[in-house]
Amino acid sequence: MPQPITPERLTSDLIFSRIIQGIFLVLIIALVIICLSFGEQLQSPLEETQRIFIRSVLYLLTIIAFPMTNLIRHIQLRLNETMPFTDTTARLIAKKRYRCTTIVSLCLIEIIDIFGFSLFILGDGYNTLYIFSGLSALGMILYRPKLSEYIRIIDKLESIEEHRT
Repeated sequence: MPQPITPERLTSDLIFSRIIQGIFLVLIIALVIICLSFGEQLQSPLEETQRIFIRSVLYLLTIIAFPMTNLIRHIQLRLNETMPFTDTTARLIAKKRYRCTTIVSLCLIEIIDIFGFSLFILGDGYNTLYIFSGLSALGMILYRPKLSEYIRIIDKLESIEEHRT
């Protein structure tokens, strides 16, 4: 019978996922600092009409990215709970699966920051950069590693494991 797992131990399982989130947040800040430091040198302005079209498309993709990321995360969480497993313990498999789910969600949201950086390079102003960076940071907060989701995955996998034995 598995030993009871303390909340502190479960929280420590999420450290790697939180480090990844921190790295992505640092990347957002780094891109803004790079643009502030080397703004004129980085920019190669496009014609205004082309830039407006590209900006509109990227705003549309950003608007779509949030619900799509939420949907993909929801699907991954359900798969984490229901996919069969073999030799490994439920907690270890849950840890690996949840880490993958978190990384995928954070990568999808980080793309929004890259949109802002790209638009800045194409000649848009700092406001556009700040908007996209802020949206990306908001997504990092929304799709952060959550202990409640991780515990739910462990509980479901342990109940599957108990039915197998």
